[in-house]
Parts: sequence; structure tokens; C-alpha cells
Amino acid sequence: MKNRSLITQRKLIAFASVVEASTGLALMIGPSLVIKLLAGAEASGVTALLGRCLCIGLLALGVACWPSGQRTERNSPGLKSMLIYNMLIALYFAYLGAAGQMTGALLWPAATLHAVVALLLIWAWHSERQTRNV
Repeated sequence: MKNRSLITQRKLIAFASVVEASTGLALMIGPSLVIKLLAGAEASGVTALLGRCLCIGLLALGVACWPSGQRTERNSPGLKSMLIYNMLIALYFAYLGAAGQMTGALLWPAATLHAVVALLLIWAWHSERQTRNV
């Protein structure tokens, strides 16, 4: 059971890493399109510049949180980082959508995806702690 929860945790972190790195690449290639889909607004020169700065952070987060090849990785910094990031970005997107500040077609799906990933990471963390205590 211990090995199974570790594999699940590693898969969740890998999935979240791929999603964030992919979003970073999308922001690098077409910041205007990503901003339009999330915010429902046209990107100006400064917005595109900031979108590309965000892309660097998302790429770094994705790479930094990618699970190592070690099978004994427990309570990893990647899990903590992805959990905090997904919780906060889900709450922020939900706030922006509820306040009517963002109206992009992908805002609510992105908020939901981040919330689900955060819940799955909490579940994996909790399962890992339970199997460690048994």
C-alpha cells in the first residue's frame, strides 16, 4: 500500500508539472491568446511582456516539481509547492471570476482544474501520511 500511494503521488505531481510547464510554453508562444482565453481581454504590449514573465515562472515550477527517479521520495517539496500553487491559483481565479474582473472562456475550467488537482494532492499527501503511520 505504501508503494501505491507513492506512485499515485508521483503521478499527480507529474501531471501538475506537465500542466504548468505546458501553460508556460503556451504563454511564451502566444501570450495574447492565453490572456484572451483566461481573462477575456486583449493583451497590450505590457500584458504580453508580463505574460512571458509568468511563463518563465510556470516553466520553472513545472521543472522544479517534476518527480525525481527515486522511488523513496516522500513528502516532497514538489508536492508542497504544487499544492500551495494550485490552492491559491484556484481561489484567485474563482475570486476574479466571481467579482466579474475576468470573463475568459477558460477561466472557470482553469479554476476547476486547479481546485481538483489541489484536492487530489491533499488526498495523496493524506494517504501517504496514513500509510507512513501504519
